[in-house]
Amino acid sequence: MVNLTRIYTRTGDAGETRLSDNSVARKTDLRVQAYGAVDEANSAIGVALATGGLDERITAALGIVQNELFDLGADLSNPLVAEPQWEPLRIVQESIDRLETWCDEFGEDLPNLRSFILPGGTPAAAQLHVARTVVRRAERIAWEAAEQYGTEVTDDPEQTPGGVSLLAIKYLNRLSDLLFIMSRAANGAAEVLWVPGGERNPDQMQPR
Repeated sequence: MVNLTRIYTRTGDAGETRLSDNSVARKTDLRVQAYGAVDEANSAIGVALATGGLDERITAALGIVQNELFDLGADLSNPLVAEPQWEPLRIVQESIDRLETWCDEFGEDLPNLRSFILPGGTPAAAQLHVARTVVRRAERIAWEAAEQYGTEVTDDPEQTPGGVSLLAIKYLNRLSDLLFIMSRAANGAAEVLWVPGGERNPDQMQPR
């Protein structure tokens, strides 16, 4: 149970914060940046939902995703240690499997792509593209954090910081795929395809 009685604490004014295991980290730490980008992605999904222009099945799935993104943020902020004092929130394989199932379900009736897609179309679909790109950024930062801290469990966190969970990064990868598919499903006939430079009509590109 979370019980927030005050939002500001002044504890971060020196550029430091605490990870979920209570260890101190700089606010520029790659783990902090990774879960911060996850928070941005969750907010972008919230805007997409607020448009009211999404299918009920997509809305329901995104509601689950938003909750799991909080779990994911907790995962990224909790270094992997052998015997944690408290059981940490972690992304599990079943959640990734569910994302893959949704990718198949929502993508089943979509037409084959003839070109890359331009972000746009309906407001909801365009916002899902924004969420997709933020998730991609979160994934890149998480990989940077994994390169710095590793992906292994540590027996001595005082000497060796714990690594980053690979399942958390895998979740981000699958989620970006799902958001792409959902944006296509939300757009339908409003989907906007990229026209390569050699195929664009120069007359249509002249300013009026």
